[in-house]
Amino acid sequence: MQLTLLKSKIHRATVTGASLDYEGSLTVSGDLAELVGLIPYEKILVSNLNSGERFETYAIFGEARRGIIELNGATAHLGKIGDRLTIMSFARYTLEEAALHAPRIALLNEKNEVVRYEGGDPAHSLRIVNE
Repeated sequence: MQLTLLKSKIHRATVTGASLDYEGSLTVSGDLAELVGLIPYEKILVSNLNSGERFETYAIFGEARRGIIELNGATAHLGKIGDRLTIMSFARYTLEEAALHAPRIALLNEKNEVVRYEGGDPAHSLRIVNE
């Protein structure tokens, strides 16, 4: 049996830009994406905490350490600058893998700085990355 579990989550990311003319996706600052284990073009589920909208798209990486979270293409209609998003990815695990699995989760402040990280490598669990 395989189970689908949360793999990665960036919680309370603030939208910093939107581009209708882009072919589509969500741009995530590269350092944030890598911290939670997202890979370029990975399918993601996004929820907009301001509007309640939920949508699927794929992640692309923006310049690291810039706090970039940009809605591109049709997704630009599903939020506006300043909205807070939760960005999630999922993976399939066997029962044995699921028993050991810990999702990688980053909680951000309004400047898209990490205020809490948990999961993944146990040495990094529940540490504050930026103060």
